[in-house]
Amino acid sequence: MEKGYVYKFIHFSNKMSLKQGDFIEIEFSGKIKNGGLFDSNIFEEVKKLNPKAKKETIKPLAICLGQSMFLKGIEEFLIGKDLGEYEIELSPEKAFGKRDSKLIQRIPIKIFYDQKINPVPGVTFNFDGKIGRVLASSGGRVLIDFNNPLSGKEVIYKLRVLKIVEDLNEKVKAVNDFLFRRDFEFIVQDKRLVLSINKGMKQFAELFKDKYKEMLGLELEVKEVEEKKEKPQENKEEQEKIV
Repeated sequence: MEKGYVYKFIHFSNKMSLKQGDFIEIEFSGKIKNGGLFDSNIFEEVKKLNPKAKKETIKPLAICLGQSMFLKGIEEFLIGKDLGEYEIELSPEKAFGKRDSKLIQRIPIKIFYDQKINPVPGVTFNFDGKIGRVLASSGGRVLIDFNNPLSGKEVIYKLRVLKIVEDLNEKVKAVNDFLFRRDFEFIVQDKRLVLSINKGMKQFAELFKDKYKEMLGLELEVKEVEEKKEKPQENKEEQEKIV
């Protein structure tokens, strides 16, 4: 067995070794060893986490191996493997890391009171992009844990590698979703990707030029467009879908 992994093959769908830089499509479920489910993109499992989940919103995940688009330990494991199903047990080092005492910090309670927020133990907050969980509040200080909630835990993933993604448009959509969590319009012309993004985002998007070149072999050109406003009827239909 590879260091940091315990795994077994469940089923091979095809002998096709995966390599770094391959785009693949996967289905997965992750649970804490001797614990419960914490993540999945399989509808039956997602329903356990969120009973209101809609089947049409759940789909396989497309990632590029070696680019940390998924859990790094999983990506490393899959390189050199074949299409098929696996059950993988990851040590904390290969999963969400060990707990780090330096990531537990005390913050003046006044910061919360100024924002009219009551820092109740167990509540999580976003501190400039860092997610922290309140552990305790006393003596004018709030104890915040910035460790990942799954740090220090062994986890088990059931994983199914469905296919290697060959279509360039699918690859571009996967990268757009990973970087921006948005489905932007785009066109590919020769070795150039023209990405149409919302006004005001151009400077931010251009920070990823090297990443698009590395993963897709395309030169990025960013074009700003006015964000489309939905008609009232469309908004109503969308709200009905969400509910």
